[in-house]
Amino acid sequence: MSKSGAAKRYAIALFELAKEQNKLAEIEQELRVVKQVFSENKELLTILKSPKLSIANKQALIQNAFSTASAPVVNTLKLLVQRHRTNEVQAVCDAYIELANEDRSTADALVYSVRPLTPAEETAVSSAFSRKVGKQTLNIENIVDSQLLGGLKVRIGNRIFDGSLRGKLNRLEKQLTTN
Repeated sequence: MSKSGAAKRYAIALFELAKEQNKLAEIEQELRVVKQVFSENKELLTILKSPKLSIANKQALIQNAFSTASAPVVNTLKLLVQRHRTNEVQAVCDAYIELANEDRSTADALVYSVRPLTPAEETAVSSAFSRKVGKQTLNIENIVDSQLLGGLKVRIGNRIFDGSLRGKLNRLEKQLTTN
């Protein structure tokens, strides 16, 4: 998803407010939930874009849907609705998470494996790959992929480290066919 300049500005404003209130981690967790809600419920975005519903009703919907969220998060969502930028919600969430990760010197990583990783394995992967990308730690999301055959495939940002058996076989096949 491409991040617009507007999404970045909203995220920076929310980040500065969170930092001022010492709520960086709390707001990050809430925005992860908001992002998940918007990605799983496409109808919500459709309703919020509808011209038939008034802005006040849309803001009330946001207030009710995210009633457990903190005021800065709810107010940011309401502001996005008021300014007709509901399509930017996920981009704002991504930009905020990116800013929070930069502040903590961490990165989000998708780790594909044949089976679920144990906590010890996640720690080992985090320490090994965090050094490669110049971060202190990684937030690992483990995805089980039976197509790998064995090994791991790690995606950090736009970098992919493919140590899977499937990847090695594909590289070997490519090498043999080019020679």
